[in-house]
Amino acid sequence: MFDYRPPPDLLAGRVILLTGAGGGIGRACALGLLAHGAEVVLLGRDEGKLEKLYDEAETAWPGRCHIQPVDLARVGEAECDAIAAGIAERFPALDGLVHNAALLGPRAPLAHYGEAHWREVMQVNVHAAFLLTRALLPALEQSADARVLFTASAVGREGRAFWGAYGVSKFAVEGLMQTLAAEVGTTTSIRVNSLNPGATRTAMRAAAYPGEDPSTLPAPESLMPVYLYLLGPEARHIHGQALNAQDFDRSLL
Repeated sequence: MFDYRPPPDLLAGRVILLTGAGGGIGRACALGLLAHGAEVVLLGRDEGKLEKLYDEAETAWPGRCHIQPVDLARVGEAECDAIAAGIAERFPALDGLVHNAALLGPRAPLAHYGEAHWREVMQVNVHAAFLLTRALLPALEQSADARVLFTASAVGREGRAFWGAYGVSKFAVEGLMQTLAAEVGTTTSIRVNSLNPGATRTAMRAAAYPGEDPSTLPAPESLMPVYLYLLGPEARHIHGQALNAQDFDRSLL
């Protein structure tokens, strides 16, 4: 794994919004960001999980964790605009946006893929990410060193049978990343990238590979050096890149 030992104040003074914060990589990322000085806004659909995480954060880092229950399967333009308005009212700028939330959907051939499932996966993985990014761009533009990080997947870089809407949505995420990166790269300080976490011990991975022994997979916490590096000041030169956590090496960037 990536050998990076960031200082405890790496993200001090930065405000970062993270989706899908209730569990897995999102939860590990939230705690990692807080532990390194960031103020975080956590979005998720499970209010109970968010409140539990908030209580934990308040004990260790009082006043730096904010939660926003949101169901991305139903979120629309008005709600995303309201979230952005709340961010603008509370903070002078937004320094990071991490799109971690995703829906797996059925593992099935396209010939038998239901329209309702297709729409739901595309809504959570692509449409909600677009709406939220668009709404938050003004706050990101106020930052002197902002980041947008999309969560990618190997099945969104090379098509594989039976991955259905999830695989297609991850191809769309890569396109969204590249388009946004091309648009903001020379006119703002926003750096935009995608990161494929790879095989990780999460509930989604267990659902996708039910026969796999989860104890053989790295824990979400092992990915945090990569996330911290990409969201910190040292990564301002990395832009428009489709990255992989498992072979991440800053010397190659």
